[in-house]
Amino acid sequence: MNRSYWQQAVGDTDRNYAAICLKWDVILNGPGYAGSWPDCAKKLRSDECSSRKVTDLKRFSEEIKDGDIVVLRLGTSTILGVGVVVGDYEWLDLFGDVDGWGLQHVRRVSWLWKGLDSPKNFETYTLKQGDTTQKLDSPVVTDWIESLALDFDNAPPLIELPIYESNTVNFDSVSEFLFDNGVSSNSIDILNKEIDELVRIAKWYNKYDNPSEFETVSYLAVPLLRALGWTPQKMAIEWNKVDIALFKSLPRKDSNLSVVVEAKKKGNSCLTAFSQAQSYAKGKDNCRRLIVTDGLRYGVYVKQEYEFRLYAYFNITNLKASYPIYECFGVNEALRAMTPEWSE
Repeated sequence: MNRSYWQQAVGDTDRNYAAICLKWDVILNGPGYAGSWPDCAKKLRSDECSSRKVTDLKRFSEEIKDGDIVVLRLGTSTILGVGVVVGDYEWLDLFGDVDGWGLQHVRRVSWLWKGLDSPKNFETYTLKQGDTTQKLDSPVVTDWIESLALDFDNAPPLIELPIYESNTVNFDSVSEFLFDNGVSSNSIDILNKEIDELVRIAKWYNKYDNPSEFETVSYLAVPLLRALGWTPQKMAIEWNKVDIALFKSLPRKDSNLSVVVEAKKKGNSCLTAFSQAQSYAKGKDNCRRLIVTDGLRYGVYVKQEYEFRLYAYFNITNLKASYPIYECFGVNEALRAMTPEWSE
């Protein structure tokens, strides 16, 4: 079989989604908001998307063929996976929010070599930088792939993707959920008003500017936490290197620390802030929740037995009930888990 070799980027060193690709047997491309290829091309051009990006999507959708070999690249020197393409191009809204990126353009890949924990590193610029999808023409890399002796003709069956139905929710249904779970009507009214204001601010930032990390905390994260019921006495900003520390009771000390909130500048990865938040919670036994945010997106981690796991995630500009690709809850459970009263 005459196979072409491809290199597929998985973000950058600040935000990469290789784990999602390897978990669900996919490669992804975006932006995907305009719908499937080729119908999206006209919309993207009218939105002043670059012709280079449109060509990149065409390459991904049309030129990659069933049976081709693909590597996941990070930067120009690192490979995180090697696999064989299975089937044709698809547009799947399941991947409409991958740590903030809309990556609905999808190809299925059966991965025969995974290097998430021990990636293969080459010299810088061994792999081409630039477009997300490119032909792989580095002899050093293709020779290495050959040395792996992978059986591309007998690749493992694909992982079954989660069943996905549009699960966008409005704040009325969120309010009903919170009320049913013990949140007061007054708190919900305050939260409703605050959410409207935060969405307006978020949309302004999307259009005109990116907030600094300090602005993320001041204008986006703190107002939401206040609306959820946290009082200034139990909220400490820049406390022992923690962006926002939330306390179950006073005084503000390690044994009373309940939640660590780690904020990132908008446009950076939200979920990769987890490791930093976790390090701040280390040794503080009563801290069983972590919140990571860029002001628009929030990931809530809950300690289960001895480790923190992603419990819920939401984007204030696009509220959803669940996130199947992360196997976690959405906005309802996220907001409930961010309240002072929450308990496991």
